Amino acid sequence: MTNPATAYDEVMAQAVAYGEAVYFARAEVFEDLCHDRFQMTMIEDGKATFWDKAAYLERVRGRTPAKGDASFDVLCVDVAGGEIARVHLWVDVPPLRYEDHLGFVRVDGRWKLLTKVFRTMARPDGQE
Repeated sequence: MTNPATAYDEVMAQAVAYGEAVYFARAEVFEDLCHDRFQMTMIEDGKATFWDKAAYLERVRGRTPAKGDASFDVLCVDVAGGEIARVHLWVDVPPLRYEDHLGFVRVDGRWKLLTKVFRTMARPDGQE
């Protein structure tokens, strides 16, 4: 089993890479970060919309990268038994804030993003 402190650091590094990749619309990061069976779910107005890895990559490639320093915060990292982990974070991509709940699995010694459930809201500061 993986050392819990090492697993935490590894998952935190993936969370930081994720936050920067969302902010800067870096599809190449997600090509490697996401598990082949990745699924993303958006919750909006009480309804769920789903994307697989290919659809998510297309969505990221269609976005214009945000400018300036990346704006995100990792709120929680929880590693369970060195094989699964969850991350709660937010990323500001003007004019929206994405609140993400990420599920990671350890595959062949590497942490892969398997699930993403998110919602969007206006940025709290109201800035574009």
